[in-house]
Amino acid sequence: MVTAAANDNGPASASPPAHAWLPTPIDAEARHMMIAQAAYFRAEKRGFAPGFEQDDWLEAEREIARMLDG
Repeated sequence: MVTAAANDNGPASASPPAHAWLPTPIDAEARHMMIAQAAYFRAEKRGFAPGFEQDDWLEAEREIARMLDG
């Protein structure tokens, strides 16, 4: 039997933000380290070909911002 509560799509059933699993807010230093690690993995994936360092960093910033800021 399906109850009315099971079909409720109101605010209470909305998904939590992506960062909801984080136990505490991320400080600037931790955020910087996360970006650095993400940029490193991007460079590694490309075989560390030179000339893309800034692109790796900027994309890593966007990736981490999406993850932390929702």
